Parts: sequence; C-alpha cells; structure tokens
Amino acid sequence: MTTPIISLTAARALHLAAQGLLSPLKRQAKPDDVVSAIQRMGLLQIDTISVVARSPYLVLFSRLGVYQSEWLEQALAGRKLFEYWAHEACFLPIEDFGLLRHRMLAPHDMGWKYSADWVQQHQAAMDSLLRHIEQQGPVRSADFSAEKKGNSGWWDWKPEKRHLEILFTAGKLMVAERRNFHRVYDLTERLLPAWDDARHTLPAEQARRRIGFRAFESLCRQMLRRTCRYLGIFRAEWLADYYRLKRVAPKALLAELQEQGKITPVQVEGLEGPLYVHESLAELLPLAEQGKLKSTVTSLLSPFDPVVWDRRRALELFNFDYRLECYTPKEKRRYGYFTLPVLHRGELVGRIDAKAHRRQGVFEIISFHAEPQVRFGKQRAQDIRQAIARTAKWHGAQRVALGDIPAALAAEWGTGWEVE
Repeated sequence: MTTPIISLTAARALHLAAQGLLSPLKRQAKPDDVVSAIQRMGLLQIDTISVVARSPYLVLFSRLGVYQSEWLEQALAGRKLFEYWAHEACFLPIEDFGLLRHRMLAPHDMGWKYSADWVQQHQAAMDSLLRHIEQQGPVRSADFSAEKKGNSGWWDWKPEKRHLEILFTAGKLMVAERRNFHRVYDLTERLLPAWDDARHTLPAEQARRRIGFRAFESLCRQMLRRTCRYLGIFRAEWLADYYRLKRVAPKALLAELQEQGKITPVQVEGLEGPLYVHESLAELLPLAEQGKLKSTVTSLLSPFDPVVWDRRRALELFNFDYRLECYTPKEKRRYGYFTLPVLHRGELVGRIDAKAHRRQGVFEIISFHAEPQVRFGKQRAQDIRQAIARTAKWHGAQRVALGDIPAALAAEWGTGWEVE
C-alpha cells in the first residue's frame, strides 16, 4: 500500500481536527459540551494564573465559543470529571479514574507532589484530618488557620494544606468541587463509593513496587493509545509527554496498531521520518491528501492548551517556538508575562501578551509579536480583530486597548476599539 503524502498545512489541520479546533462550533454551547471537549482532548490542564481567564476556561472558550464558565465546576461537582496529576494537574473524564489510579497507589513516584518523610513525621495529624473529614464533611485548606506565611513554595504552606495535597496525591482524598476555584476535598470512598481497588486496578503492593514497564504495560499502552487519538497525527516521540509517561517504548505498540489498522503511516512534506494518523480521522485523511482540509478557526490560545504545551511538537508541527515566560524575571522576558499563541486558520502566527482589567472593563493587548514572514492581509487582520473582540467580550470588557502591535495592524486598528 502506498504511503499517503500530505502537506504540512494538511497535517496541522488533522491535528486541529483531533483537538476540536478545525471549525468553530456552529451552535450555542451547552453544558455537556464542556465534558465532550475534555473527552476529546483527554484532559484539561489546570493553572491559577488569572491575568486573563484562567487557562482551563480559555482552552474551552477556544473550542466552544461563548459558554458559562460555571459549567466546568458543575461537571466536577456532578462527578462527570475528576482532578488528578496527568500531564500536570488536570481535569479528566471520570471514566478515566482507573487510568490514573495506579499513580495514586504508588505516590512515591510522584516527585515533589508527595513526601514520604512528611507522611512519617505527620502521620498522626494526617490520620486525624481524615477522621475529621469523615465525620464533619468536605474541607478546604482555607478552613485551617496558618501558623506562618510565605511564598517560597510548598514548604511554606500551613501543615494542613500540605497534608491535603499529599492525601490527594495518594488518592485518599479527591476534589469534590471548587469554590471560587479553590479545591474542596472529600474522601475518595465517599465520592466514588462503587470503586474497589481489588476489582478495578492494580493491587496496592504491586503498584508500589517499581518493577518497570512490564507491570504497568496495560495502563501505559492505554494511555499511549488514547494519546494517538488526542493528537490525531503524531510521531512516536510525541506520545509520552501527554500523560508524562516515563520509561515507555511506543514503537512496538505503533507497529501493532498499524497492523490492526488503527493508525496509518503518512509522509508529511517538510518533515522527516514517519508520522501516523489515527483511525478516528480516517474520513478526513483523503481530504488532507487532496489539499482540501483547512482549519477555519481563529482564536487566542491558552499557554496550557494541548496544541502548544509540548514545545518540541509545536516547533516541529507549527514551526512555532513557544515558551511561557511568567516564571522568567521581567527583564529577561522576550515576549511577555503570559503570552497567548494566536491560531489563525491552521497557523500559529504570533503571540499576544494580554491583560483583562476587569474593574475598568478593558481588555489590554500589551504587545502582539508576529512570527517572522507573517503578513497581515485584509482577511487575516479582520479574523484576528474579531478573535480579540470575541475574547474581550467574553471577559466582560467594553473596550480593547492596544499597545505595541505590528505597524500594519496599528494603521488599521489605531489605539483600540469599543466592544460591541
């Protein structure tokens, strides 16, 4: 069978199709669309930075358009979603709880998120906290008074906050809901009473032993299989990052999936080596070969959007070298504190450093750095202006204020505009 040959533009469109960014939603979003979007991506990374809408809300807005942000909290409280460490801290479909449970049963492998020394030193207090939750109900870390304050990291947290985080990592607690985006913890056994580790996952003693890939092969293979679908088109080297898998060898699995007809090898013009297309995109692959598959979405993406969170993948697939600079000292930043990649019809054409001034009703574009060779014709300029306006309106802004933007756009847009 001849290996399909597709353009780089078509490859990008296939990836965006898998991610729900091929074309805008043609109807008003509904609450169930939030869960469907997360199921399509596999996970939704959580971050608390709020210079614009917090990342999970912005990722959903890029795919759904206008929707009510409380739908996300309602899906979590309604047990349609759960939180755990996947790529990083993420919202995940509740049906994937078993996919991550083995990490909870082997928390020693979770790095800074778990401390055996802390558990040993504070076991009595943590047991007391669990009894308190069992008897009195869900808690927030804010329910406990702080003995000291600091901003140096988890080691400056009040003890109960660290207790809660460790019990969460170990799977003894889950996030029952979020109030003002703050976690509310409850016992896992109370939130998921039907779950039984003996029947549904690896035995705890087996999960705790680091015995390599073979013991976790089934779970790792499931994660890799799912990542194939979430990415749509991929290299073998792109797969492990999605769930932060270690010590995995996906090439044997890919050979098996290819033999089963689950994935199709393709050649992408301008990219070396084999890439694969997942069977979920089988109907779109012929259009991609014919050059007829195009993305029509223009949107400001979150820095934690799956499309851009893997720097290597974004560079290879979109020729877009992206790095979040919020943790970089101000004087060393190149583009800005929390820059939003600009997706325009299948291309990442630049990045916008934005800030929502909520009290003033202003959505500020501090800077807009276009990619080299990007030109702003009438259609592109119009599409990006509309995307900025939609985002500003969704933030509740009445005006867009423009700072350092490309001269071609400044000539058309001036210093800003009123949001209609």
